[in-house]
Amino acid sequence: KIAMEVYDTPPEGWAEAALEPFAGVTNDPVAWAKKCVNDYGAEMICLQLLSTDPNGLDRGADEAAAVVKKVADAIAVPLIVWGTANEEKDTEVLRKVAELCQGKKLIIGPVEEKDHKRIGAAAIGYQHTVTASTPIDINLAKQLNILLGNLGVPDELLLIDPTVSGIGYGIEYCYSVMERIRMAALTQQDEKLQFPIICNIAKEVWKTKEIKMPEAEDPTLGDAKKRGILLEAISAMVLLLAGGDVLVMRHPEA
Repeated sequence: KIAMEVYDTPPEGWAEAALEPFAGVTNDPVAWAKKCVNDYGAEMICLQLLSTDPNGLDRGADEAAAVVKKVADAIAVPLIVWGTANEEKDTEVLRKVAELCQGKKLIIGPVEEKDHKRIGAAAIGYQHTVTASTPIDINLAKQLNILLGNLGVPDELLLIDPTVSGIGYGIEYCYSVMERIRMAALTQQDEKLQFPIICNIAKEVWKTKEIKMPEAEDPTLGDAKKRGILLEAISAMVLLLAGGDVLVMRHPEA
């Protein structure tokens, strides 16, 4: 499945090519999500809660959860809600989101070992899917899946987020770890690795200097717009080949 990104606050520092398809809706997450679904055929939406970052706007949990609820009400496709990977803030925000959106069957992440009990319990209580996020390592991934299972997260409500990167930034390592997860699940019948894999690839690709660099600065890199689209598309293709199931992407052409 392809999930398209939506941000809960107007993004800053994006490449021109990435902003272009969403002109006029980047200040309204609901309109942005609807555009992704209606105009670009997104199969899922991934709402990035950038505004809750304590090092940024530090928006409160109640306000963030209200935005999630509005987006969830406005679309008919599955909604992934992604925090900022700040343990304290994510715990507060994602628990509130889980409560306010009871019955919406959200996919909530990233859930890491340090906050898995508190966020996991909220997901269980309000019946949401959990995205188990670990630094790219098969043993850490398995360990967190076991912990979430022990907590009571049902197998069918668990996704693996192995933490991916784009081409030129260590994608070979991601590929080999994802491949090992898939092989262990298949050939060794390792039930703790038999979960779908989600790849949050868009922000990894579009933050790179190669994508943001204007053509005038380095003509050998070629067309700036095409460059970003191709880097995202080929990175996504590699992750699909490695066994990814859900790809979080940004540019509709990619």
